[in-house]
Amino acid sequence: MKTNKLERLKAAGWEVGNTEDFLQLSDEEAKLVALKLSLVNAVKKSRIKRKLSQTDLAQRMKSSQSRIAKIEAGDPSVSLDLVVRALIASGATTRDIQAAFTVQ
Repeated sequence: MKTNKLERLKAAGWEVGNTEDFLQLSDEEAKLVALKLSLVNAVKKSRIKRKLSQTDLAQRMKSSQSRIAKIEAGDPSVSLDLVVRALIASGATTRDIQAAFTVQ
């Protein structure tokens, strides 16, 4: 959020926080969410980099296009191991995978 907008909201009496505050996440939960988002973004980036469609990636995983769409959307029903499998199936290099696990 831009600094001037943030200042105006505070001056108007609004309380401004972040997602972790709003959802009342512990540090561990926040880190897990950040990790999953990083992996999900890496899947899509790897798939696009290798010019694969969601259907192509689904075929490589013996899954469905709709499942790949759920993976890329970060759907809560998708497990971390399935996200990692998708990342590997997309052709991501070891370096790509390591980078995805390095959450800021």
